[in-house]
Amino acid sequence: MFSGIVEEMAKVVDIRKYGENVDFTLTCSFVNELKIDQSIAHNGVCLTVVRLIDDTYTVTAMKETLERSNLGLLKVGDRVNVERSMLMNGRLDGHIVQGHVDHTARCTAMDDADGSTYFTFEYEPDAAMARRGYFTVDKGSVTVNGVSLTVCEPTDHSFKVAIIPYTRENTNFADIVVGSVVNIEFDILGKYIARLQEVRELRVES
Repeated sequence: MFSGIVEEMAKVVDIRKYGENVDFTLTCSFVNELKIDQSIAHNGVCLTVVRLIDDTYTVTAMKETLERSNLGLLKVGDRVNVERSMLMNGRLDGHIVQGHVDHTARCTAMDDADGSTYFTFEYEPDAAMARRGYFTVDKGSVTVNGVSLTVCEPTDHSFKVAIIPYTRENTNFADIVVGSVVNIEFDILGKYIARLQEVRELRVES
């Protein structure tokens, strides 16, 4: 479980493919605090630490993860938003994030907002997924590359988020341009509400 508050950016130092899996080796400031089997969100994707060597750690992504997220697009030298799992005695400064990416989206516009920046993201509309709660609502929460954000101007296939200078400087939003592919995770609360509604409708029909 995560909160969508990015701790820092880790740098990809090695990528190795074996079979349909890919090992990503990264470095960041808290490597010496990590343990094998620990969970870390990478651009919003929960991955398990499998190896620790010197000042680097390695995580493995399987085929489904690579297909559902933007991790398969990573190159050596890229910066990745990272967050360790949430402490139960801490504040929930973002929102409840599972680390299970639902979709990728593409940046289609960046507009100045007098110091901040509005980013517009579009994704493939899917009516079946929308009925299961995979959508955004105005002023609701969404996770973009692991960053907890508030939704503006949602449609059935797009939304905007406002990024303040601090967030842009301290996450890989600094690297996002029009055309960039990002990971998105829709709010888990919406998914549960949609599922409850689906169950109620099935009971009425039966």
